[in-house]
Amino acid sequence: MVAQALSPRLKHKYKTEVIPALQQKHEYKNIMQVPRLEKIVVSIGLGEYIQNHKALDAAIGDLAKITGQKPITVKAKKSIANFKLREGMPIGIKVTLRGQMMYEFLDRLISLAIPRIRDFRGISNRAFDSRGNYTIGLKDQLIFPEIDYDKIDKPRGMNITFVTTANTDAEALSLLTEFGMPFRK
Repeated sequence: MVAQALSPRLKHKYKTEVIPALQQKHEYKNIMQVPRLEKIVVSIGLGEYIQNHKALDAAIGDLAKITGQKPITVKAKKSIANFKLREGMPIGIKVTLRGQMMYEFLDRLISLAIPRIRDFRGISNRAFDSRGNYTIGLKDQLIFPEIDYDKIDKPRGMNITFVTTANTDAEALSLLTEFGMPFRK
């Protein structure tokens, strides 16, 4: 009973509600065939780093507050003269969440952050990559309650990618819907 209280709410929901629902819907014979969430990757592109070097530190601080994990810096692989980009310059940051941190982030995203989006009518269900992975783009980091409005230098968008073990987009859509992701009808 103690282990159940310490596990994330959505992990418990996955084991007790999502697996039986998906088994019945997709007629899986084995419980291991049921798709599961493997990892969540949260990334921010930093095109403005070329003009403003302090943007990297601000973005790292924001992403660390949102995810609870220190982000890694993504560097340019090639130089592009038109963009004044040199090889090795930081062009983005990302965090890969797995296990308990992943379920905690998903819970906060679904129950706290997404409802705070202005004029929200649901998330598009067309952002699947035909391999069972789903990506959502957010316009700014202010929808997360961890971010203080007065302490940000500028709103930054971010991409959140849900990597699943689903074989098709329909299976991944079913999995995310069972978790409570508010897709457009």
